[in-house]
Amino acid sequence: MRTVAGLVLRAVVVLTGTALATFSLLWHAPGDPALAIAEARYAAIPPAEVVELIRAEAGLDAGFWPAFLGWITPLLQGDFGQSMVTGRDIWPELLTAFSYTVPLALAGLMIGLGLSLPLAYAATRRPGGWRDRSAVALASIGAAIPAYWLGLLLILLFAVQLGWLPAMGARSPAHVILPALTLGLGVAAALTRILRSGILEARNQPFLPAIQRRGVASRDIARDHIAPHAAIPVVTVFGLELAFLLEGAVMVEVIFARPGLGSFLVSAIETRDFPKVQAVVMLTAVLFVTVNLVTDLIYRRLDPRIADRHA
Repeated sequence: MRTVAGLVLRAVVVLTGTALATFSLLWHAPGDPALAIAEARYAAIPPAEVVELIRAEAGLDAGFWPAFLGWITPLLQGDFGQSMVTGRDIWPELLTAFSYTVPLALAGLMIGLGLSLPLAYAATRRPGGWRDRSAVALASIGAAIPAYWLGLLLILLFAVQLGWLPAMGARSPAHVILPALTLGLGVAAALTRILRSGILEARNQPFLPAIQRRGVASRDIARDHIAPHAAIPVVTVFGLELAFLLEGAVMVEVIFARPGLGSFLVSAIETRDFPKVQAVVMLTAVLFVTVNLVTDLIYRRLDPRIADRHA
């Protein structure tokens, strides 16, 4: 219980720092946010008195700390507030954006797992062989290619040259293939290298020959000894990849002109719609911290020595 309480306390500190840093960056961003909001709201250059009214309405004429407390207090009750531009509640719009982003991130994760598991298995059958070298080379290339460049290459090949798949929008299931492939290849590159290293390290443990001499079946050794040992680094990387998938999905959505958190966030930044930007950052931060908290607990479950070390 002490370990769980410590992890939860650390998560609260991280979320508090994220909230303060996000609000501070937006507050001190160059330009006049009231003018940007007025221009986005009325699609024209407004008179000075309208800008001042919006400044007072948004609380921008108050000091930093009163404005921060005015935002964070309802947020602690689950209220993300209203858009400064449209006046509509942010929560329904945010849920709609997430309904596009989460399936994309999960599809990318499934592609990453579907590619990394057979690649790592083939690589560890004969370490140093041509399959091993090929898998390592593919994983290294996949890790080195930025997602935005890979997405553009996939659009040029499958949408422009071959005409097999649509590149822009989200009107049909076919529209998710290229964005999910862009995300999944990056996940596969990271998981393949870590899974390969974990399996090879587990196979080289000094206690395995003694277990084999006892007549334990190879399948039981793989299940009871190699798999748990190899799973420790994989769980850590998997948790990080799962958290970063949402961040990558935002960028990929912009490249493929998909609705979701990407377009939601870009539009909010352009119009200086502070509550929308803060809502996206805080919700993704909560998901990131939650995933890392669960990963840490699983990690300690797999390796009790870590829990004992921090007890």
